[in-house]
Amino acid sequence: MNSDLALLRLLQLASPGLPVGGFTYSQGLEWAVEAGWVRDTASFCAWQREQIHDTLAGLDWPVLARLYHACEAGDSQAFTRWSQFLLANRETAELRLEEQQRGAALARMLDGWQLGQEPAWRSSLELSQLGAMAWLAAYWQIPLRQLALGHAFAWLEGAVMAGVKLVPFGQQAAQTLLRDLGAELPCVLDRALTLADDQLGGGLPLLAIASSRHETQYTRLFRS
Repeated sequence: MNSDLALLRLLQLASPGLPVGGFTYSQGLEWAVEAGWVRDTASFCAWQREQIHDTLAGLDWPVLARLYHACEAGDSQAFTRWSQFLLANRETAELRLEEQQRGAALARMLDGWQLGQEPAWRSSLELSQLGAMAWLAAYWQIPLRQLALGHAFAWLEGAVMAGVKLVPFGQQAAQTLLRDLGAELPCVLDRALTLADDQLGGGLPLLAIASSRHETQYTRLFRS
């Protein structure tokens, strides 16, 4: 696949129109706003920056790299192991369910495209969106670095759009947040890709508490 087509495929994977329901989740932000932990653009920026430097750098990106390499090598056992590792590191039932629902939705889309994934891969693809993205990116020959940045920007854009509704702030502020937080991603990615297996894992107690409390929040816009 040439580089132009690979770029277009990446844009498709990173699009908010990808039918995995990403826009329906706030990942604890809705409760963080309710509790007053996030109340303006500055506190929202700090909330997301913590996730970039902890969860994204310490877990999502390095696991995505291992999933991608497993796909390149045709190693379905390693792919399943890292998919399960990722799921085990989602600290609440809400976050685990989101991961699985996104993965199952993307796996169904792959079924519709009839790309011919083998049964040994099929059940593992449903475990996480990251796994299904890694499989499809390897299939489409999208470079790992571009895949990681595309995934991160899609995640960041979804979070900012949730912030527009919940904090709230306007579109000008939203684009400024995307610009400023997005500028940090390449350097953080460099560090994430150097981590050894025993260094992987993320842990943000306030995020876990917010996600847990969101499961029973009385009124909410986002899915739990």
